[in-house]
Amino acid sequence: LEAADRAARLAADRLDLTEAALLGPRAWPRGLPDRGHLHLVTQTRDELEDTFVGMGFTVAEGPEAETDWYNFEALNMPPAHPARSMWDTLYLDLGDPESILLRTHTSPVQVRLLEAQAPPIYAVAPGRVYRKETPDARHLAVFHQIEGLVLDEGISFGDLAGTIETFTQAYFGAGMHARLRPSFFPFTEPSAEFDITCPICAGAGCRTCSHSGWIELGGCGMVDPNVLAAVGVDAERWTGFAFGFGIDRLAMIRVGLGDVRALTENDLRFLHQF
Repeated sequence: LEAADRAARLAADRLDLTEAALLGPRAWPRGLPDRGHLHLVTQTRDELEDTFVGMGFTVAEGPEAETDWYNFEALNMPPAHPARSMWDTLYLDLGDPESILLRTHTSPVQVRLLEAQAPPIYAVAPGRVYRKETPDARHLAVFHQIEGLVLDEGISFGDLAGTIETFTQAYFGAGMHARLRPSFFPFTEPSAEFDITCPICAGAGCRTCSHSGWIELGGCGMVDPNVLAAVGVDAERWTGFAFGFGIDRLAMIRVGLGDVRALTENDLRFLHQF
């Protein structure tokens, strides 16, 4: 009797995993049912990769569980350096204390690239990163970044500014521009934050951009010679720049999303819009 009762309860609780596919067609050819599609963040990542590949970059990836050396030390942040406080780090219970962590940015891929191949290097590194953040409308503990690295002879800050401007127009369309503002990052010197023309108001000023006409997208700068020295690259011969920004934040900007948490709630009413 107990077995029969349990079987009846299991049958009543059964999930039909094809149910979501029968919610109705979404203008598919020949009226085929909607059986799912790439997530908005994945679509954004693919579009970014296509844009940078069209600009001459290659795509690189690295592990999400990193050593302290790749995530901090090789990036000009030795142990106990105050710049580490910029990242709320999630350490793993593996090996020596605070030696293995979930990467806080995709910058470790830069170090791995510099170790694996000789310059010149023109590459972008998209991927998932982790920080001990309290989720709110603009922050998640697990999110996505894309990092770029250029290293060649004679690379200047002007090349960095031109690359950011070219990307902005290629990805967002004609009439969109970028600007640089002085900032600080431990692995670049000089460093800058870069803004883009607000895609919501096209620079006219609105609530999204605080009526400034600009939206902050990411950070950039010339690769610090200490980073090159850590992997044995001659900083007198080779110079370069790096830049990075959040893929989730970019997806929010493009679709006018007010709360980044909607990207992870798996609400089909939201996901079906993209």
